[in-house]
Amino acid sequence: MVTRQQLTQVLKEFFGFDKFKGRQEDIIMSLLEGRDTFVLMPTGGGKSLCYQLPALVCPGTAVVISPLIALMKNQVDAMRQYSGDDTIAHFLNSSLSRAAIEAVKDDIVAGRTRLLYVAPESLTKEENIEFLKSVNVSFYAIDEAHCISEWGHDFRPEYRRIRPIINEIGVRPVIALTATATPKVQHDIQKNLGMNDAALFKSSFNRPNLYYEIRPKTRNVDADIIRYIKSNPGKSGIIYCLSRKRVEELAELLCVNDIKALPYHAGMDAAKRSANQDAFLQEHVDIIVATIAFGMGIDKPDVRFVIHYDMPKSLEGYYQETGRAGRDGLEGRCITFYSPKDLRKMEKFIQGKPLSEQEIGRQLLAETAAFAESSVCRRRTLLHYFGEEYDRDNCGNCDNCIHPKTPVEACDSLLNILEVMQAVAAPFKPEHIIDIVRGRITADVKSYNHQELEIFGIDREHDTRYYMTVIRKAIMDGYIWRDIENFGLLSITAAGEEFLQRPHSFKITEDNDLSSADYVSESMSGTSAVDPELFAVLRNLRQEIARKKSLPPYVIFQDPSLEAMATTYPTTLEELQNIIGVGAGKTQRYGRAFVDVIRAHVEANDIQRPDEIRVRSIPNKSQTKISIIQAIDRKVDLDALASSKGMDFGEFLSEIETIVYSGTKINIDYYIYEILDKDMQDEIFDYFRHSDSDSIEEAFKYFEGEYTEDELRLMRIKFINDLAN
Repeated sequence: MVTRQQLTQVLKEFFGFDKFKGRQEDIIMSLLEGRDTFVLMPTGGGKSLCYQLPALVCPGTAVVISPLIALMKNQVDAMRQYSGDDTIAHFLNSSLSRAAIEAVKDDIVAGRTRLLYVAPESLTKEENIEFLKSVNVSFYAIDEAHCISEWGHDFRPEYRRIRPIINEIGVRPVIALTATATPKVQHDIQKNLGMNDAALFKSSFNRPNLYYEIRPKTRNVDADIIRYIKSNPGKSGIIYCLSRKRVEELAELLCVNDIKALPYHAGMDAAKRSANQDAFLQEHVDIIVATIAFGMGIDKPDVRFVIHYDMPKSLEGYYQETGRAGRDGLEGRCITFYSPKDLRKMEKFIQGKPLSEQEIGRQLLAETAAFAESSVCRRRTLLHYFGEEYDRDNCGNCDNCIHPKTPVEACDSLLNILEVMQAVAAPFKPEHIIDIVRGRITADVKSYNHQELEIFGIDREHDTRYYMTVIRKAIMDGYIWRDIENFGLLSITAAGEEFLQRPHSFKITEDNDLSSADYVSESMSGTSAVDPELFAVLRNLRQEIARKKSLPPYVIFQDPSLEAMATTYPTTLEELQNIIGVGAGKTQRYGRAFVDVIRAHVEANDIQRPDEIRVRSIPNKSQTKISIIQAIDRKVDLDALASSKGMDFGEFLSEIETIVYSGTKINIDYYIYEILDKDMQDEIFDYFRHSDSDSIEEAFKYFEGEYTEDELRLMRIKFINDLAN
């Protein structure tokens, strides 16, 4: 049996460390003693060493089951660097030729290889099972074990087959490791792997060096990101996008703006993907723009920021991806752009799946939305989600704590919720409880005759959003239990029962409204700092022009365009045309007045213009827009046109909106007349004429769902086109 002293010697000799980190040593000893071992450790905690070191001291070959080829390559390269021997670690996957596979097997049979990395898909192949039966397997390591659980953010059905295959090859100790596991996922992993009696090692999920921030996603998101990167020159960062198309476009846009960036997604050629990953790790580029296919287990300690272009599908995904920042314990900034529209789009993607999967997916999305919109400490919310309590109200390192809202007393509101839960005498979803509190007669309420309850409609003043905030805070404070495994149904806890008997102060901070462009976050100050004086002058000018033309002000220029003007100070028509939402058409109609005002402001205040952060557009995107304009001129059906561009209809409408808002005139009447009659068109047109805002959300509420979001967007395009262009 290897002693702890000998382990420390191997640690120093092989890895260059004088001492173990956290509970690494105890974990390794547990595995060496032949026990199944379950490790919950945050990203950057040193999970890999927990199976790499024991593999070096155990006779035989450790089989490491890993989900990604990129991850395997990264870890094999690292082990070879440590030892100076290329045979010490190998991977077995679909990227290898037949000859390379045979060379790997020869090294294993000869006893030269201590670590064999395999994908779950490779493990299930009969020839690999038969081969592994013939060799001395020291133990099995299952990395990224959350992939086993349907509740995990990277669910892989192949992971469900691991236990039967281990039994077939030959039972040995198993170590399962993950950086993200809620109590539900943990239970799922242990049950599926037959590890209910495993030694459990759980480290704190708190990463105190990480700064968390959620920002509203506006039309200006690309420019915001570019300015942020340029204000942090030489710093390494990862930008996550949900779609491959967006990854490619954003990487190209960054390069056009003299930022060294490369794309990474599963649709790329494997060799290109690997080369881009290496370029990032070797610091040939500063930025990698990627889907979630990138980063799992990537050991780059000096990633200074992680930006989410789109909100992730789950909090596990969010935690895992943000955890790639600041693994060296130094600065790590995690900035996410959030739009409720993005989550609604994700909901559409899960509609075709089995009902159980749909329910899981919706719950995960709901948790994500709650996290994004909450004004509670981000750190506390995250840790609570993973079953860990954070005893401070203010962490001092997230947007909500740096700019806290004033708490309001909500004791009576919590009592309303608890009394209704007591009255219905069974677990229900939050929405149902809130409907009873607010006196809303829905189909579900009627089916249980809950409208007959004496307490029905106890508070018709506060809205659903407010009461969701109350419930979330009550869950976090332990007054209410939410059963994740059972559709998120709510129950009163012992603490909740006590609160009913002896009420006391219960304060909440109302959620952030991130659907509004008026929401202000200051974490990127210095990166896109708007000149408030100039912004006010530009708004007044816009108001004046709009009044003369009898148009709503937003028709002239939207707020994001004015903000960009008040940040970069364009003083020529050419510079103005580079501003988001300002094209040749609008420059020609309104540009002269705006650049004159900006130039006068710059000269009067002796302002040094930030030329280095002026955002350039992508020529190819211009080509795309030209082809769309030409196709519309030919009256091509818009659905067919969207499909031909490889876009869903919502994305396609965004392209048309960009064209029209920039001042280019196009005519989509031929398509609109197919879906809306004249009276309907007039009704929506009149709404936008008299509205102070072009918000589709507000229009949707106004018409109470009478028109779809796409119909309203099409009419908004027509309105802007007809009156402003």
